[in-house]
Amino acid sequence: MKSSVYYIYIIRCSNNLLYTGITTNLERRFNEHQNSTKGAKFTRANKPKSIEIVFESPSRSSASKLEYAIKKLPKFKKEALISKTETLNSLWKDQFNDITYHVINN
Repeated sequence: MKSSVYYIYIIRCSNNLLYTGITTNLERRFNEHQNSTKGAKFTRANKPKSIEIVFESPSRSSASKLEYAIKKLPKFKKEALISKTETLNSLWKDQFNDITYHVINN
């Protein structure tokens, strides 16, 4: 069975809105959001500017759960993750111990 890394990412759009997604190929997916009809409907309407933060998961299941959890957060909590004033553990009490992350633009 093929082993993959799953990336959960938050994109900042040109109008300062945030979009959360999941992929196995971050560069390809960001390019799709910016330049093709394969991007999400949200990013076709709100031009992506930059990837703000990336989370890496060894499993699709954990990655999907984190993506769903982030999408449910209010914007100020997403900004707190990006600025590192909040962590995954502080938000979800050790639920995502197998996930690592790094901030891109800070």
